Amino acid sequence: MTRISRNLRKWTSEVLDLPQDVLFDMPRLTLIGSKQLYIENHRGVVHFSGEKLVLDLSVGRLEVSGEKLVIRNIMPEEVAVEGLIKSIQYLGTEDVK
Repeated sequence: MTRISRNLRKWTSEVLDLPQDVLFDMPRLTLIGSKQLYIENHRGVVHFSGEKLVLDLSVGRLEVSGEKLVIRNIMPEEVAVEGLIKSIQYLGTEDVK
């Protein structure tokens, strides 16, 4: 993304009072205790098991670790996960292998 584009999006966000996750295509995470996690603005599931969920993002990946993880709901840009969530880690493009 060019500097002009970033500045324009930032200005638009401030003037129109729009959430930055919408303008910058960033993920939005909602964690309820350690039992439920809702993730919006993902690009797909890369890996899923009872202990780990890896989602592709517009930039990088998101890794969720836990126990007895279950995908309760999955839509094109939103996923709901339940289980014992132990960690959430953002892997930027330099960390993704």
